[in-house]
Amino acid sequence: MTGNQASVGENGCVPPRISVVVPCYNERANVCPMVDALHRALAGREWEVIFVDDDSPDGTIHVVRQVGARDARVRGLLRLGRRGLSSAVIEGILSSSAEIVAVMDGDMQHDERCLGQLIDAISSGGNDIAIGSRHVEGGDSRGLASRWRHMLSDAGIRIARKFLPVEVSDPMSGFFAIRRGLFVRIAPRLSGTGFKILLDIIMSAPGALRVAEVPFVFRARVAGESKLDSMVLIQFATMLLDRVCHGYLPVRFVSFCIVGLLGIGVNLAVLSVLVQCGVGFRVGQLVGTYVSMIGNFWLNNTLTYRDRRLRGGAMFRGLCLFVLSCSVGAVANIGVAQMILNDGRYWTWASVAGAAIAAVWNYAVSSTLIWKVR
Repeated sequence: MTGNQASVGENGCVPPRISVVVPCYNERANVCPMVDALHRALAGREWEVIFVDDDSPDGTIHVVRQVGARDARVRGLLRLGRRGLSSAVIEGILSSSAEIVAVMDGDMQHDERCLGQLIDAISSGGNDIAIGSRHVEGGDSRGLASRWRHMLSDAGIRIARKFLPVEVSDPMSGFFAIRRGLFVRIAPRLSGTGFKILLDIIMSAPGALRVAEVPFVFRARVAGESKLDSMVLIQFATMLLDRVCHGYLPVRFVSFCIVGLLGIGVNLAVLSVLVQCGVGFRVGQLVGTYVSMIGNFWLNNTLTYRDRRLRGGAMFRGLCLFVLSCSVGAVANIGVAQMILNDGRYWTWASVAGAAIAAVWNYAVSSTLIWKVR
């Protein structure tokens, strides 16, 4: 068997040698243009495209199914109760049976015309992974929406390259191809969090990967809107820390600790203002506790449990349950803080100790009652 030839399965169908995995959320308008573009870019090859949709409210998966009913090369994988680009890519690749898997965003900003070069760099046998790079000669990142996005990307690349076992010019790229068998071996090591799955793969590989980089121009988005927000920076930092610690320090735990520290800061700030305004310590500590509790809920819902994020009525019910359950922790918080204060300690230390007790209780509640796996 040579070239693009492939063996025919028992049902008479030629199995795809290439799977293109497209994680998507609210990309309804881009599904048909992307399928058309892939037909042109991969003409003469045996391929399929797998859209991994995180239950988009705009009905992305319905468009995928309509196209798939007419074109057997188009498949849709619907995920319920969880979100996240990295985990979507992992599930998409593991659902494929093709020899080579390519990953690209669903917003049409990755140049599908470069797919052939990425695939050939893998099929030649000389490389483990081929990366679409904006930062080698011929590449460009002009499609980034704002100066802030440019700064964020450049800063992330500089930081990431200091920790990589191989030289890669664009470790933040979301456009790459890899042999599926290699990915399957690496998959159990992946953190599966955040947006930078390529960085996760390179840092999780048991040895240094053979890398090829193909230049491409990052295009401007035509339809839809960017899913990246300010929280991506924190997610990137926690994922990088998780990789440096070889998974012994789970990302979710790190994130929860960061939120907890911010909550202590909020508690202290509120208490300080109230004490200076003549409010008694007990009342000030009570108010500070509940303000930090609400803030912690919002941050954990936005960051720590982003893949299980509560929305609408579910978020309101979650907040009520969180406040109700954590009231037990609040009682312990105030009691411990008052005991330490009566022992002659300064109110700041008393507040920190009380808030720490509440944080432990909040973690237990969060993990078992509020953001449980559905």
